[in-house]
Amino acid sequence: MSKVRESPAAAGGAAAILLRYLRDQNRPHSAQDAFGNLQREHGLGKTAVVKALEQLAQQGKIREKAYGKQKIYFPDQDQFPTVSDSELKALDNEISELSSKVQTLQQSCRHMESELKDLNGSMTTPEMIKEIEELKKDCASYTEKLERIKSAANHVTPEEKEKVKSWKGLCH
Repeated sequence: MSKVRESPAAAGGAAAILLRYLRDQNRPHSAQDAFGNLQREHGLGKTAVVKALEQLAQQGKIREKAYGKQKIYFPDQDQFPTVSDSELKALDNEISELSSKVQTLQQSCRHMESELKDLNGSMTTPEMIKEIEELKKDCASYTEKLERIKSAANHVTPEEKEKVKSWKGLCH
């Protein structure tokens, strides 16, 4: 079987996709990382990714750094605007404020989830009314049973109880 060769237009498309991806991410990637991240979205093959990265590096659109056998590719940082120290401090302050807001919101969310769990675990008003009615019925039946027992004529006398205890003692 012969391998299907990619057209130069496809290779150019891969280069454009990779260049846009590297600029958007603005962090170093190996060819394997770029392939893994773009393969599902764009269906790029590994050889096309490697060739496109090498082509972009030769053209000077991205930078390449070799670490042993592996090469790392990253966008040229000269294309991005430089940021002053005051802008960095402002961004750091904004990050701190947003982090504290996130922490506050997470704590509030945990509190609300706990409250929701408590409310879901408690009875509703109709359930409570039904439970009270059932308990009243049970109480009435127990009261009626107690009255029947009290009014019965065949109570056991204390002497009869003693007799039973003495017989019980003889059996053991």
